[in-house]
This record gives sequence, C-alpha cells and structure tokens, in this order.
Amino acid sequence: MTVGNRRRQPTLAQLRAFAAVAEHLHFRDAAAATGTSQPALSGAVSSLEETLGVTLVERTTRKVLLSPAGERLAARAKSVLAEVGALMEEADALRAPFTGVLRLGVIPTVAPYVLPTVLRLVRDRYPLLDLQVHEEQTANLLDGLARGRLDLLLLAVPLGVPGVTELPLFDEDFVLVTPIDHWLGGRQGIPREVLRELNLLLLDEGHCLRDQALDICREAGRAGVAATTTAAGLSTLVQLVAGGLGVTLLPRTAVEVETARAGRLRTGCFTDPAPSRRVALAMRTGAARAGEYEQLAAALREALRDLPVRTVGN
Repeated sequence: MTVGNRRRQPTLAQLRAFAAVAEHLHFRDAAAATGTSQPALSGAVSSLEETLGVTLVERTTRKVLLSPAGERLAARAKSVLAEVGALMEEADALRAPFTGVLRLGVIPTVAPYVLPTVLRLVRDRYPLLDLQVHEEQTANLLDGLARGRLDLLLLAVPLGVPGVTELPLFDEDFVLVTPIDHWLGGRQGIPREVLRELNLLLLDEGHCLRDQALDICREAGRAGVAATTTAAGLSTLVQLVAGGLGVTLLPRTAVEVETARAGRLRTGCFTDPAPSRRVALAMRTGAARAGEYEQLAAALREALRDLPVRTVGN
C-alpha cells in the first residue's frame, strides 16, 4: 500500500509493540511491559503486519509464536529502536552545555603557553566536553571557522573579519630578548625608539606575531625590517638570538618557556605603555553555542590570572 508515491512506513509505536511481543511471546505480558492495553498492543502489531505485508506472529489460543519472517524482522526492529534511543540520548547530551565535541583552533604563538591553562580548565570544570585542538596560522584558522571545520578560535586580535565575534581574554606586553652580553639585556624602561637601530629577528611570513612586531617598529618610527634571517617558530627564533644573530620581541607568556630552553639570554622591558597584544576567543557571529563560548571565556579569564597577563572583557 502506498501514500502518494511513497511506501507507507511503520511507526515507532508499532515497532515497540512488535518488539515487546517478540521478547515476551505473550500479548498480556507485552502489553504490561509497554504500558498499553492488550487490544491496543494487538492492533499495533496487526497494523505493522499490514504495513510490511508479512505475517509476523502466529496466534493460538494458548501462546504466541514468531513466524519465520517475524524471527528475522524482530532483530531488525530491536536494532531500529536501539538507534532511535541512541539518537535521543545524543540529543539530550547536546542540549546540555559543555558536552559533545568542541573543535578549538589555536595560533602557534599562543598554543604552547596558554593551552596548558585551557586544557586544565576543561578537564576540571567540563569533563564531558570533547575538546579537539588544531594549531594553525591565523588565515587557516579563520578559513576553518568560516567553513565550519572549527568551532572556536584562540588567537591574537583584532581581526576585523565580518561575521566573526571576538571575546577578549587578556592583554600581554612584549619584552625585548637579547644575547646575554647585549647592552640592552636586563634593562628596564627601554624606549621604543631603540627598535629603529636594532637587528630585529622575525618569524616567517604568515605569523600574526611577525605583523605585530612590524607594527611596533612602525610605531617606533622604523620604516621596515630587512628579513635576512627568519624562523618558523619562537623556539628557533630565540635560539638565533642566543647565537648572537640579533634581538627579538616575545610576548610575556612565552618568555619563561623559551628563554629557559635557549640559555645565554637576557630580557629587557619597555617603558609604559609597553607594546602589547590582545588575545581572544573568536566565534562565528550568531553561533548556536554562543552562550557556552561566552561562559568559557569568562572561566578562562579567571584561570589565566596566574599568567603574566592583564585579563580584559566582562
């Protein structure tokens, strides 16, 4: 029998009735197990037989037996009901905040220094959240966010990208990292103008930290930086400084980790207001989980107070 051009489909109530009969092989017991009346249960099984076009049960005055077709389709009905149950459980979980998968994109100049705090917070406060981390440069992260490959980003702002909402977390100062015998090593109150004359080492093209360093140089009155030597990551950059090839700028969160690795380095601090960067979470404007992301940002601001940063935002 068809409705329009489509074959009629069994209902979940019919499948539940048949599954109960197949389990108990007794209409009264099956009716009690499903909380329905015996006539209603029997009618549901009969309707299912009509819909499928096969006989599922053999009724006698004393007992109920499954037909050969009933034997085969009983397992299928139980499987369908189990999948529907799993669907409902997953929907329930998704309605609960901080459950399911969260795909977080992070830039390389933030990940090693801030991620430990993020991971600890998620583990302790949101144990049902399946956090998946992707470390990429800013352009790739924004593309992933726009395409739905990523849900949330942790990166330097401002981005100035339409359709992206920023949730500020903290500001952090830049410090000058020099070889151990450099004349600016360990100095306080360094004027930005010294950047006009220093051999400044930068990250490769594509890193937002490179662009930030160039912006700082322009603010100090320097037209540009001759990129004779560059590095793919901060660890290499600091090693180049330790080797005497020049000086560089590091965000405060990276200083302890990177200078400890390299050795033979000193750091200097700029006069106030020191050059700085802002780090934020970024999400698609109007994201379905926007409320969760805002709560996560608030929790992160609290958790990040132990780092050498100034938290910002609500």
